[in-house]
Amino acid sequence: MIQQATRGTPRMDLGEALHEYDSSGQGFIAMDVLPARGVTKKAATVSVITRENKKRADAKHANGGGFNRIGLTAEDLSYACVDYGLESPLTDVDRENYSSDFDAEVETVDLVQSSILVEREIRVAAMAFNTTIFTGSDLYTDNSSAPWDDIATKIINQVAAAMEKIRRNTGVKPDSMAIGAVSFNNLRKNTEIKDMFSGATVITAEMIRTHLASILDLQNLFVGGDVYDSAKEGQSFTAADIWSDDYALIFKQHSGNLKTPGLGRSYQWEPFGGEEVAPVQYREEQTESDIFRVRDFVDEKVHDSYFGHLLKIDA
Repeated sequence: MIQQATRGTPRMDLGEALHEYDSSGQGFIAMDVLPARGVTKKAATVSVITRENKKRADAKHANGGGFNRIGLTAEDLSYACVDYGLESPLTDVDRENYSSDFDAEVETVDLVQSSILVEREIRVAAMAFNTTIFTGSDLYTDNSSAPWDDIATKIINQVAAAMEKIRRNTGVKPDSMAIGAVSFNNLRKNTEIKDMFSGATVITAEMIRTHLASILDLQNLFVGGDVYDSAKEGQSFTAADIWSDDYALIFKQHSGNLKTPGLGRSYQWEPFGGEEVAPVQYREEQTESDIFRVRDFVDEKVHDSYFGHLLKIDA
């Protein structure tokens, strides 16, 4: 990551040291739901392929006559990357005090990076599990009368019905589901899903995680497992899930192919950021500190809500 107009020194080595809060350990899935796309301008427009390309066309041709013509339908979508950033000082005294216990630089960067990633996760979760973005019967189904915390609920049928809504709305088969950690634990207990492993002596969480997507006829299962402290400053720690157990989002994930339609993307201004939110270090002599900064210029966008379907899965 290159940070322009700063005297800070990029510290990619510390960026790679994000050990406790990585997506495999804590369940950061924001960039799975709305994959990153680097952009060279802070604010601009991009062309997005729309579902209107599914219209019928008169393909009959008369000998010697001209061919009927059709054109690609795309919409211009505006984005404006927002400047998110945090920094944390590490004084020379603290560095020395902690030297025999842990690497103070690594832990300081972990704090700043994880805070940026948590905020990113909260923003995307609020968009994904949003009954204003996903409203109406084509985009939202209330299954709270048959919640996922009831082991007898026919979850496979619920997911299949949502997938069919997306297919009929867009002509594209969805490939992904985003849920919270509590919902995943409910899936592990579900009788219908456990019956899919009837030949197994022991049904482990890893077995279910590995095979559940294919059981649901999906390619990807994204489980958001991170929490944050919702207590006010000075109060005792109160854990809150970022990804609620009230909802599940079925969607078509955007691929690397720009021509492939999907739910949406995270537009990141390339000169100042990236998915790794790498740190920059600079010296502040008046406080005898090294300052570690992480910056993220990004705008998370849902392109077309019809490439998703939101399920209410809790009473």
